[in-house]
Amino acid sequence: MNTHHPWTTRAETSTDIATIRQITLAAFDRAEEADLVDALRRDPAWIADLSILALDDNGIPAGYALLTRAHIGDTAALCLGPCAVLPRYQKTGAGSAAISAGLDAARAMGEHFVTVLGHADYYPRFGFTRAAAHGVGMTMPVPEEALMVLSLDGEPVPRGVIRYAEAFGDI
Repeated sequence: MNTHHPWTTRAETSTDIATIRQITLAAFDRAEEADLVDALRRDPAWIADLSILALDDNGIPAGYALLTRAHIGDTAALCLGPCAVLPRYQKTGAGSAAISAGLDAARAMGEHFVTVLGHADYYPRFGFTRAAAHGVGMTMPVPEEALMVLSLDGEPVPRGVIRYAEAFGDI
């Protein structure tokens, strides 16, 4: 991964909505994740400053990361995802830049915990660890190594079942 690329990051604006949809469609080659982002924008779980774009040195949006409200048991937390990168920018640090900026923004807002359901070999670089080790789970079966959690401030992760925004459906 090229970590020296001059990525800049910023929160999305209303003019970025179509671009974010294009990035997400290109990254996943299907509509489910792009539709989820659109549905989350209309959900009470949406936190505008936690929808983050990574822009290349020409100001072109290349990567995207979204954090929305979730809960671990009764404790407020965030959910990371969907995250997406245009195929030509994958493995260049665009995704890492967007995720890191999102986590930093969440930390600055006083958030404590973030959950993610994703690649077990990717998210630990940001400090995520297996949720099961903290007594955190989901109501539906998922691969244990794919469900991870992060304490943004060192507070102990609460035990409990993750509840995602309604837009996520039955997960």
